[in-house]
Amino acid sequence: MEQSLDDDKAENVVVIPLAGKTDFADFMVVATGTSQRHIGTLAQHLRERIKIKISRDARVEGEGPRDWVLVDAGDVIVHLFRAETRAFYALEKLWMDTPARALPAKAGVGAHYSPRAGRGPRARAV
Repeated sequence: MEQSLDDDKAENVVVIPLAGKTDFADFMVVATGTSQRHIGTLAQHLRERIKIKISRDARVEGEGPRDWVLVDAGDVIVHLFRAETRAFYALEKLWMDTPARALPAKAGVGAHYSPRAGRGPRARAV
């Protein structure tokens, strides 16, 4: 998935390990698209590549307005945001309890890896 996001020029990619902390996924990926069209393309390409790689359809939510699109690949959940929407919801802050550590970036895409906080997204009042 990181390769797909890298190939399609997603920005500020963050990978958060969830294994042992929740039962709905092992990893959460959060990335930013530059426009609604870019986010739609990121989601479409992820869906296609997931189907080829693991022979299974990924569920996609939020394809209408494309401010926030969620791609559910089973063990990995990918959140694709417009920059303003990502800043507003700040999912990384909800799921990380220590500062993110940078992973080696590929082709200019920054990736971070850190465990989540002790609460899930439903614990945050919106």
